[in-house]
Amino acid sequence: MTKPLDLITIGRSSVDLYGAQIGGRLEDMRSFEKYIGGSPTNIACGTARLGLKSAVITGVGDEHMGRFITEQLAREGVDTRGVKTDPDRLTALVLLGIRDEAQFPLIFYREDCADMGLTEDDIDPGFIAEARAVVATGTHLSNPRTEAAVLKALRLARENGARTALDIDYRPNLWGVAGHGEGESRFVASDTVTAKLQSTLDLFDLIVGTEEEFHIAGGTTDTIAALRVVREVSDATLVCKRGAAGAVAFTGQIPDSLDAGETGPGFPIEVFNVLGAGDGFMSGLLKGWLDDEDWPTALKYANACGAFAVSRHGCTPAYPSWTELGFFLDRGIVRPDLRNDADLEQVHWATNRSGDWPEMRVFAFDHRAQMEEMPGATPEKIGAFKALCLEAALRVADGRPGYGILCDGRLGRAALYRAAGTGLWIGRPVERPGSRPLALEPELGPDLGGLAEWPADQVVKCLCFCHPDDDAATWDDQIATVTRLFAAARRNRLEFLLEVIPSKVGAVDDNTTARIIQRVYDSGIFPDWWKLEPFRSDAAWSKACAAIIRNDPHTRGVVVLGLDAAPHELQASFARAARHDLVRGFAVGRTIFGDAARRWMAGEIDDEVAIADMADKFRSLAETWNRARAEREQAA
Repeated sequence: MTKPLDLITIGRSSVDLYGAQIGGRLEDMRSFEKYIGGSPTNIACGTARLGLKSAVITGVGDEHMGRFITEQLAREGVDTRGVKTDPDRLTALVLLGIRDEAQFPLIFYREDCADMGLTEDDIDPGFIAEARAVVATGTHLSNPRTEAAVLKALRLARENGARTALDIDYRPNLWGVAGHGEGESRFVASDTVTAKLQSTLDLFDLIVGTEEEFHIAGGTTDTIAALRVVREVSDATLVCKRGAAGAVAFTGQIPDSLDAGETGPGFPIEVFNVLGAGDGFMSGLLKGWLDDEDWPTALKYANACGAFAVSRHGCTPAYPSWTELGFFLDRGIVRPDLRNDADLEQVHWATNRSGDWPEMRVFAFDHRAQMEEMPGATPEKIGAFKALCLEAALRVADGRPGYGILCDGRLGRAALYRAAGTGLWIGRPVERPGSRPLALEPELGPDLGGLAEWPADQVVKCLCFCHPDDDAATWDDQIATVTRLFAAARRNRLEFLLEVIPSKVGAVDDNTTARIIQRVYDSGIFPDWWKLEPFRSDAAWSKACAAIIRNDPHTRGVVVLGLDAAPHELQASFARAARHDLVRGFAVGRTIFGDAARRWMAGEIDDEVAIADMADKFRSLAETWNRARAEREQAA
């Protein structure tokens, strides 16, 4: 019988604050990157990226970091019904750093944290029954309360015919056998821990650990002897991770040598960061195991996922998508420092982006020069009017997906800040209005460091007036600027939208924009989004879309701009654009706000009239786009 979930993990979750500086002491870190963490949470995300239907049972606090974990899990495609919001405990926190190839300091802040508040009552039998497998990790066996929750989940899993797996995940200080400053420690002998683990090992079909973790499970530092002790109490398949030597699986009796078990191919890559590598390994292993692959294949997946993890910054962010894993296995290693493999990193970025935007109805009020030129306009009045634009967009969206805004941070800052968390797609321009060659807004700073201040849900939007027949110096200048901007956006994990308008520069034909697109890709720039002017022929759309797909099959897509066209002209351009799947929707501005802005700036209408007028026009355009798309689907 098919079940809704492939697996449920259970155990700890945390906010990981990763030191952004590499090669220094944790004491000297100046800034940190924020990720979700905790072994079961990482595994749930890692398996979801590989196409499994994953869920996690854990606890978070009723505060900002707890909401961050829950929201990020949802963005990763993980079922969050098992995430308990605890009003009395704080979300766990971990500080981590990369000192060098062998030292990875970390500090756990887990004093009575939210995930340690899990109890038997938090285990819903109906929820467990939905899963093909339940995956536990060792930490939650360290406390009687959380142990009872884990054991109940395992019992229910077995009663429902589900598989069970254990990642030993031994952290001595989380068991109370090492101090707070020993977060990096991976092994401290403890008869108490060994006894506790051995009392549960018979409950699992799969047990995974490093040699040191099997040492604690078996009560001896002789790896073969430890594995044999585990075998005496469990019939599970035992998978022993051996670091650079790969991993080995034992389905029966333990032989005299680790080399005698089943293995999968390894991947000789540079070790950059071992933190979270085991969770990446476990994700790949579970993918193979639950897909009923043989152990060499499952171990191949596991080793590859572990290789990704040790080559990148962070835990969950490092794990591959199923598409990325296939690309890597088919193509092989080009350079051992995977994070610097441009082709691989592009696939990684493009197939792990959050959110889905199959339809885009965007109200663009990022205009600056056009509003500044209006009679009666002042910076303060423009800012106030842009807040009205946002209100109109929110009224039309009404909480539904597929709506967005383009708003600047210079004149529209208040509206831009207020838009955060509303569910709108948010694009923010960076070009200096009308500049050619392209120049960027001063707020970004000479090194584009201003992007570090942007929230994660804002998309970097850049308008470039360019033409295929521009002279070489102009092209070189503009491409250099876009390249710097694209690199800075990626460095700050922000999506990038590139808008090109050749018709303002020279004559255009059906090939003009396609030629620009190819030149951009040839320069190593991969926009997440394209914003293109409305074309007058299907041929122009076909050529432009083909150029994008040929270079980037994982692109988000295209939005068509308005160029202050009349509504009837937009209707015709929408009908033409909607015939192409890659065109997701529109981003239109002056057609919506132009008249209201002029009248409002002149004091002829009040706020409510302006909002209503813009909402009516935005709604009408959205309906026009919806009809155009529906007609295309009916024709297909």
